[in-house]
Amino acid sequence: MAADELVDVSIAGPDEDQLADFTRLLVEKRLAACGNIIPGVRSIYRWEGEIEEAEEALALLHTRRSLVPAIIEAANEHHPYDVPQVLAVPVSEAHPGYRQWVLDSTLAE
Repeated sequence: MAADELVDVSIAGPDEDQLADFTRLLVEKRLAACGNIIPGVRSIYRWEGEIEEAEEALALLHTRRSLVPAIIEAANEHHPYDVPQVLAVPVSEAHPGYRQWVLDSTLAE
């Protein structure tokens, strides 16, 4: 795994304020360069054998692939869900300047 490989990480949460606080924590710790908070996400999912539906928000984080384990650890500690959604998707292309900004804004593992 290259230390400079970029990923976008999506994390769902109960509301935009909770996700904003969590995203701020990750940015302060340099685990993410930034996060975009998307309010008003309607989620339909299976939980404990039942079909559930909830209004949530979604955070989209821009970071290094090598930092995903630390983000999962932070979610386990600070996220209100028992099993928080933390999904990392590789970034295949990026604006060179933006890519460098993400690298400069995050910890090299």
